[in-house]
Amino acid sequence: MARRWTIRTETASTFPPPGLFVKDAETIARVMATKKVSPKGLGSAIRMVQYFLNRAGTNLPARRRRELERAKRLLQAKRAQSQRRVSPSARPGSRESAPRSG
Repeated sequence: MARRWTIRTETASTFPPPGLFVKDAETIARVMATKKVSPKGLGSAIRMVQYFLNRAGTNLPARRRRELERAKRLLQAKRAQSQRRVSPSARPGSRESAPRSG
């Protein structure tokens, strides 16, 4: 049996456990969102799922591709939700955080 490309994939920012990408979307999103797997945050998790999708290409069955796309959307929604929780004054460049000249 030929060795698969997923065995050789190495990354410095995410550490998905073996066999994660064959599970359901909720499990993939939940595991990829943890600090243990994606210590640099949700952006790294989303990029890793997208990398997996891109690298698999046409060899990925349609059902698996849909499930991985769904996991990616779940991660994106979680990131958007966490960004909405940040108050406007905490965001760089907002009026409230700019020094006042007086």
